[in-house]
Amino acid sequence: MLLRKELGARDLTLFAIASIVGVRWIATAAHAGPGSILLWVLATLLFLIPLSITVATLTARDPAAGGMYLWSRRDFGQWHGFLCFWIYWMGTVVWFPSAAIFYASALTHSRAAMLAVSLGIIWLALGTNMLGMKVGKWTENLGATATWILGLGLMLVASAAWRRHGSATEFHLLPELNWDTVNFWASIAYALTGFEVVGMMGGEIKNPARDLPRAAWIASAFTTLFYAGSTAALLVLLPPAKISDLNGLSQAGDAAGGLLGLPWLPTAIAALVLCSAVGQFGGLGSAVARMPFAAGADHLLPEIVARLHPRWGTPWAGMLIFGVLASALLLLIQLGDTAQAAYQTIVSLMVISGFLPFLYIFASAWKCGKYLSAVCGTGVSVLAIICSVVPTADIHNVWLFEGKLAAGTMAVVGSAWVVYSRRRPG
Repeated sequence: MLLRKELGARDLTLFAIASIVGVRWIATAAHAGPGSILLWVLATLLFLIPLSITVATLTARDPAAGGMYLWSRRDFGQWHGFLCFWIYWMGTVVWFPSAAIFYASALTHSRAAMLAVSLGIIWLALGTNMLGMKVGKWTENLGATATWILGLGLMLVASAAWRRHGSATEFHLLPELNWDTVNFWASIAYALTGFEVVGMMGGEIKNPARDLPRAAWIASAFTTLFYAGSTAALLVLLPPAKISDLNGLSQAGDAAGGLLGLPWLPTAIAALVLCSAVGQFGGLGSAVARMPFAAGADHLLPEIVARLHPRWGTPWAGMLIFGVLASALLLLIQLGDTAQAAYQTIVSLMVISGFLPFLYIFASAWKCGKYLSAVCGTGVSVLAIICSVVPTADIHNVWLFEGKLAAGTMAVVGSAWVVYSRRRPG
């Protein structure tokens, strides 16, 4: 049974927006100060656009399910293809809990309630996509639309607050040079990843060569406008020191509601944030399931992950396993520190495991003759990995923080070798 080609140009554009844009990064950027607006533009030029060009080129070359697994396997051999897939897949498993904690914080500040809401978001998003892209793509479309509305709404509300009360922040162009800014560069670069998952859906795209470049440019333009504009909006409403990485959007909603006499505004923002979360979780969760599906077809994973559901036509087993691992990590990461420190630890681990596969992607871009994209993307990826190990002020136990990062990274790479060595041919 073959995967069904359900994705046209409009669906690809919305799928890309839902997968790239994470509204939680707005609060992180605003906390870093107005200089982060320039960093958004630089990261777009040096990373997002090179990544989009690379993915469109490689997907047109290999239009099948699997994305970076197929690209790395073809260009560097089966072990490297498996390692690239495994690290990215596990990195996304790590991403899910960190994002879920943030999105749940839009509704509640209770740690127990955040865990419950986080689990609900994860399984709602994965469940709809198990039913097939004909159903699941509407989850991603809803998430992208909610993101559009949220970004535009924040900018309109901030504009009204500025006219009435002025700005809470004095704007300047250049970012401050400190350790928090260094760590933030890793997060801002990671916030612009996501287009690579569109390539994993190659087997379900109607016309990759025609539709992917168009979707790439539209999604890149929207992403830059959304991040820069929404960051500026939060800074109009609140000074950077009062914006929490974890609760920044709810703080901005409360501030704007009070300034403008709109008591319903925080609830509306929370609803849009949750819709955006479900779309992003659905896009990433469904896309990364295509990589174990492709690896299973090469007999590197148990046969069940290479089977499509007889009714839904989806690689349901990969999504189910993914959801179980993400849920378990969501519970385990809470041990040993505060919620804020747990959030920062998982973000840094996510960035490390998330960027290692990009070294393979941009190496494949070099082999395809996309030299400028390869150089820019590789440089940003290496810098992001280095920056991610720098602890922020929220980390009180540096040794625990660094120990978790080291142990987590070694566990991901080591587990890849264990699984591959037991199932490799010969």
